[in-house]
Amino acid sequence: MELVKNPKVEEIFNSCPTVIQQKLKYLRQLIIDTASETEGLETLEETLKWGEPSFVTKHGSTVRINWKKPSPDQYAMYFTCTSGLVDTFRMVYGDRFVYEGNRAIVFDVTDEIPVQELKHCVSLALTYHKVKHLPMLGV
Repeated sequence: MELVKNPKVEEIFNSCPTVIQQKLKYLRQLIIDTASETEGLETLEETLKWGEPSFVTKHGSTVRINWKKPSPDQYAMYFTCTSGLVDTFRMVYGDRFVYEGNRAIVFDVTDEIPVQELKHCVSLALTYHKVKHLPMLGV
């Protein structure tokens, strides 16, 4: 899989507190690893959307990661709110994650991330347009 990087993403990470930088870089690597493990993905583009680090594939829905100053101990992975992705994650994983409406999975800096479950969520997002017609996205 080819990764197309954007140096401005690193600038966004560097503008965050150190602990948040580490957490966001961890999520970034998890997304990259998931993309390379997901069958049929040829390219993952790292870009900025709405000023936030974002990841896009040809047949996927955008995945964004970010931290907001008003919630200094939290960071999140955002999904397109109209996609139904977060609703599906909630049905499959219940309280394994903390959700923000139908748009995000939110993490506290002290959380232990359920890696396999989150990678599954990311994989569904990165292949969304191939599975959106399936009940519960084919899960």
